[in-house]
Amino acid sequence: MWFSQTVLLLAACACLADEVLTEEMNQPLSASRLASPRSRRMVGGTLAPHVPWQVMVYIADRMLDGGSAGGALISDRWILTAGRNLFVRKSRQDTQGKDPVIPKVYLGIHGRSQAVASKEVAVEKVVLHPGFQNSSDWENDLALIQLKEPVLMSDKVTPIPLPERGHDLADTLGGTGVITGWGWGIHLTLATSLKHLVVPLANHTECKAEYDLTERTPAVDDHMFCTGSTRYEENVCFGDAGGALAVKDAATGDIYAAGILSFDKSCQTYKYGVYMKISSYLPWIHSVIRGDREKSSALRSDAMSKMYSLQQ
Repeated sequence: MWFSQTVLLLAACACLADEVLTEEMNQPLSASRLASPRSRRMVGGTLAPHVPWQVMVYIADRMLDGGSAGGALISDRWILTAGRNLFVRKSRQDTQGKDPVIPKVYLGIHGRSQAVASKEVAVEKVVLHPGFQNSSDWENDLALIQLKEPVLMSDKVTPIPLPERGHDLADTLGGTGVITGWGWGIHLTLATSLKHLVVPLANHTECKAEYDLTERTPAVDDHMFCTGSTRYEENVCFGDAGGALAVKDAATGDIYAAGILSFDKSCQTYKYGVYMKISSYLPWIHSVIRGDREKSSALRSDAMSKMYSLQQ
C-alpha cells in the first residue's frame, strides 16, 4: 500500500512538472519528457546568505497565473529583471501587443514567507526593452522597474553595480559567478528560502551550438552568455529568471552584475542557463534611468554646440 501511494505521488509530481513545462512552452509533451521523476528532478541550491540586491518580482502564487521570479536592485529607484517575468503567458505570440503586468516587488527578504506588505515597495512604472521579443521568445529579454520612492539603503537593501569600462567576463575570478533565487528545487516546488549556486561560465560557441538544435530554447547571440551546471548537476530552474549573475573581477576585486537570467528552464533537462549580457545593454539602461525622451540626445547636442560656439 505504501509503495503504491508513493508511486502515485511521484507520478503526480511528474505530471505537475510537465503541466508547467507545457504551459510555458506551448508545446505538446514528448515521450522522452514523460520520463521518471528522478530524471526530471530539479536539483539546486544551497541556502544563501542575505543578498541585499535580490528582489522578488511577484505576479501570482501559481506559475500558470504569472508566478514570481527574481530581479536585481541596480539603484535606489530601479530594478532590472527579465521582461518575460512581467507577463502571465510568456511566449512571443502571447505578449505581442500587450502591456506588461505591474508586479509587486519585495526588497530585503530572504524567505518567501517574508513577502508581506511591510516589505513591498510601490512600483511607478515598467519599461520593457524596445526590442523585447522582436523575433523570438528570449530576444532582448529585459525590463526596468521604477519604484515610486527611492529606497533607503541599509545592510538589508543595497544595489549591485553594473559593469564598468574594462570589466570583461573573461577576467572573472575562477570563471564562475553566483546566481540566487527562489526557483524550483528537488521537490518540484518553489524554494521557501533564498538559495544560491556557484556556476561556471560556459563556452559561448558550445552553448550556441547546443541550443541551435531546438526551437524551445534561445538562439544565443552576442548579447547573451551562458552558465553550466555545478559538479553536482545543480542548475537554475523555473522561478529563477530575472536574477543577476554576480561576478568578481580577478584583477580589481570589483563585484558587479554581469547578466540577468533569462532562460531558467535548464533544470536537468537542458545543459545551460542563458543570460542577457548587461554590458551590451548599458546604453539603453542608462538612457531609461536618466529619463531620456525621444528628443533628449538632440537637445544635449544642441546645447553643447551653442556653448562651444560662444567661445569662438
